[in-house]
Amino acid sequence: MATQETENSKTRQLQITADGSHTLYIPEIEEHYHSINGAVQESRHVFINAGWKQISKEEIRILEIGFGTGLNAFLTLLETLDTTKKVTYSLIELYPLERNLIEALNYPEIICPDKQALFYALHDAPWNCLTPITSTFTVDKIKGNSNTCELPKAIDLVYFDAFAPDKQPEMWNQEIFNKLYAHSNPKGILTTYCAKGSVRRMMQSAGYAVERIPGPPGKREMLRASKK
Repeated sequence: MATQETENSKTRQLQITADGSHTLYIPEIEEHYHSINGAVQESRHVFINAGWKQISKEEIRILEIGFGTGLNAFLTLLETLDTTKKVTYSLIELYPLERNLIEALNYPEIICPDKQALFYALHDAPWNCLTPITSTFTVDKIKGNSNTCELPKAIDLVYFDAFAPDKQPEMWNQEIFNKLYAHSNPKGILTTYCAKGSVRRMMQSAGYAVERIPGPPGKREMLRASKK
């Protein structure tokens, strides 16, 4: 098991989930980055199938709250390789992973070994500037706190992937959902693994139409919100 001290003095431990893919575990708060029932299958279910595949536009602006291991961004990048869609992928992360822990992750190996360079390109891209990864995928890495930093405008799709509300309650608040709604395009979508009633009500209060849909393996429901 690999371990790494984070910038906020919490230890990250590398663990294997049920589908063979890695996640990270923070013992101080007893929280995993992904579902232990399968990191890759959770990401595909919550963010690719319930989010990415619901957007029909040819030019898409995505915002991820919580870059983490880069799994959501990598899966989305791979999706663009088979389409003509152009993506600007903004992400906000306060505590980026150290390089040795990034290299220990097995996502490229089990998902698409011949695209390993693209996975590392996402992590190696500089912060706070637009960086083309392919001819159709540009990443905009924002190092900061999503509650206080400036959000991009004209968002089509939000991946809300912060730690669970009971572990990181400061990330799930009315103000952030109000801002995400205001910065989203008409018919913009927000998707998250979370299904808590309090989160659903905050999204609705912001103006979203919110639906409970089937969750990934091990979780009965999740939330998907749409801008009216």
